[in-house]
Amino acid sequence: MRVLSRSDLADVPITPAEVVRAVEDAYLALAAGDSENPRKLSVAHPDGWSVAYAMLGRDGRRRVVAMKTSYKFDPSHDRSTKRYYTTITLYDDATGMPIAMMDCSRVGALRTPAVSALLVRETIRGGADSVLLIGTGTQGRQALPHLLAANPHLRRLMVFGTHHEGLAAVRDQLGAHHPHLELRVVDDPRAAARDADVVLATAGPATPAAVESSDLAPGSVAVLVGYGLAPSTLADADRVVATSAEQMALTGTDMAGPDGRLRPVDAELPQILGRRAVARRHDDEKVFVYNSGLVLTDIAVAHALAENAIAAGRGTEVALWD
Repeated sequence: MRVLSRSDLADVPITPAEVVRAVEDAYLALAAGDSENPRKLSVAHPDGWSVAYAMLGRDGRRRVVAMKTSYKFDPSHDRSTKRYYTTITLYDDATGMPIAMMDCSRVGALRTPAVSALLVRETIRGGADSVLLIGTGTQGRQALPHLLAANPHLRRLMVFGTHHEGLAAVRDQLGAHHPHLELRVVDDPRAAARDADVVLATAGPATPAAVESSDLAPGSVAVLVGYGLAPSTLADADRVVATSAEQMALTGTDMAGPDGRLRPVDAELPQILGRRAVARRHDDEKVFVYNSGLVLTDIAVAHALAENAIAAGRGTEVALWD
């Protein structure tokens, strides 16, 4: 078994376009019935000290089976005490041999913005050219290069964040892939949303941003990855798209309306990519999009990273079953 640590994977080369392509292939395989993505299992401490998840998936096109686990320990909701560990173990379903056990932090940091990029590509209206990014954490820093890999027509780029180092990191990540594009920092996310075709909310729970439905421009797309959108953006949407309606019902409860219910999902991404569902019906619709990853997308990105890392001689061979 090849064990790949966080440092082993940190600088393994993979481009945003490659990540987007791997993620799209995973969704297409699921839509075609070639792969399986069962519902995740979860267990939480009754006092909210910790939460753990286990996710199993089979990628029928890559012939890979994998198990992803995550555990978050956050007893006082303080960064100094927070602990978060996530791993994925890959098996070759053609030979029956293990491929790797690996840290999954970079996998998640890459596959989530790639999913957002595909969601935007499928829901964006014709002629759109502007995006507002809310949040400068791990997801915010990776968001724009992946978004532009699938949506190169987006040229007016705005960002809202409350941490100077995060804003600098977003700018650096963008510059590494698109050095000629300008990024405008905004102070008022609600005002900026009125001038954006896409609002991509990736912020953490402490963000002061809470864009309302009334702030969104006609024909815009609002994508929720973390925080930054108010529940009205879902309740008042003309169209609701999700990676998975089941996952949205499980993890999106904070977006429920006054009656405690979530607005139903109109279309899911796998079916949209497989051309079995329609994402947008006309250009004036406001579309709300919920990005809640599926383990199949983790498998696709993890497999690509593992192949590149192993080819480069990274990691440690462990005789786990000897």
